[in-house]
Amino acid sequence: MRIIAPSMLSADFGHLERDTRMVDASAAEWIHIDVMDGVFVPNISFGFPVLKSIRKASPKFLDVHLMIVEPERYITRFAEAGADMVTFHLEATEKVAECIALARKAGVKVGMSVRPATPVAELAQWLPEIDMVLIMSVEPGFGGQSFMPHSVDKIRELRAMADVANPNLIIEVDGGISASNAALLFGAGAEVLVAGSSVFGAEDPQAEIVKMLEAR
Repeated sequence: MRIIAPSMLSADFGHLERDTRMVDASAAEWIHIDVMDGVFVPNISFGFPVLKSIRKASPKFLDVHLMIVEPERYITRFAEAGADMVTFHLEATEKVAECIALARKAGVKVGMSVRPATPVAELAQWLPEIDMVLIMSVEPGFGGQSFMPHSVDKIRELRAMADVANPNLIIEVDGGISASNAALLFGAGAEVLVAGSSVFGAEDPQAEIVKMLEAR
């Protein structure tokens, strides 16, 4: 499975509907939406109204990444706003089991993410209970950062863990992704690549998505 999830954080906010419809018409199967609270990460981004607007502009799978403290307070509302998958950070909550339960109750898939410095071993007990792990290959909070090479080893380690604990687990990677490293990441065991500036900054974003999907 190879999926590209363009990150709307890199879209033109003044033409969000236009850019969403461009992604909707592309080979990308998912749309990635970063939610930041200015506390867990030093930036602020989309909230419920923007998610609802993106949902109206596309029926594609909405992959919502919560970079917020106490995500248990908001998971249900993001599900109601149109998310298909809600991903929260292991480091952002002391109520991991509650976050998973809330996502399940809301009828959405559940993902868990870790910062670059967090070992994937810390996810071990939760792997059988979730649908996806998002490996951050840059520090969360800002677009346009350079890919951290050690992330490849984390992907391989996680894939080996998942093959035992939850073979259906999806591995997603976010940060510094482009056509130049897509093949390496897919080869390491990732199935979903989040791409922001490499897509929206391209002369032909739709062609760039295909280029990443077909990278060898």
